[in-house]
Amino acid sequence: MISWTLPPSIMLGALLFGYLCGSIPFGLLLTRMAGLGDVRKIGSGNIGATNVLRTGNKKLAAATLLADALKGTVAVVVARQFVGMEAALIAGLGAFLGHLYPVWLRFKGGKGVATYLGVLLGLAPLMVLVFAAVWLGMAKIFKFSSLAALAAAVAVPAALYFYGQPEIASLFVVMSLITILKHHENIRRLMAGTESRIGDKG
Repeated sequence: MISWTLPPSIMLGALLFGYLCGSIPFGLLLTRMAGLGDVRKIGSGNIGATNVLRTGNKKLAAATLLADALKGTVAVVVARQFVGMEAALIAGLGAFLGHLYPVWLRFKGGKGVATYLGVLLGLAPLMVLVFAAVWLGMAKIFKFSSLAALAAAVAVPAALYFYGQPEIASLFVVMSLITILKHHENIRRLMAGTESRIGDKG
């Protein structure tokens, strides 16, 4: 069990460390280095892998997905190694928030799914399989990436509680709620029947 006895200064430091890791805008940096311009000016204007894919460069999108995930993993692993599990949880939240609201981009970032996964990988690696299984199942049945991600985000905290990891589950309840809120436009389009399906062009 986690005692939650870290001094406020250490907690703030862990949050800030995680935030700075998460706020690195890999999607923007990689597309610019590849000579593809500003990814925020195409598609949804998002800096995540899904919008990077709209440049037509699948390898760059994959690299963005991996980098956005690993910045969450690095934040929690480093914090746990040097301070402990409590700091890792706080750093994980910081990394997630950093991706969503990066100070370098006037607090307009991505939707956080990749970084969510990266934090999950660092804290409870087997739960990544739960996320993947739910995502793949929902995507196969309904063909909506956003719906699959939302369903997986609901499943993860439930699975964490079921398998006896309540502290990590509590973190992912918060992160899942934020993920759902960040997908409000997708939810509106799903309800209106106008959401793009997997494989659709544009």
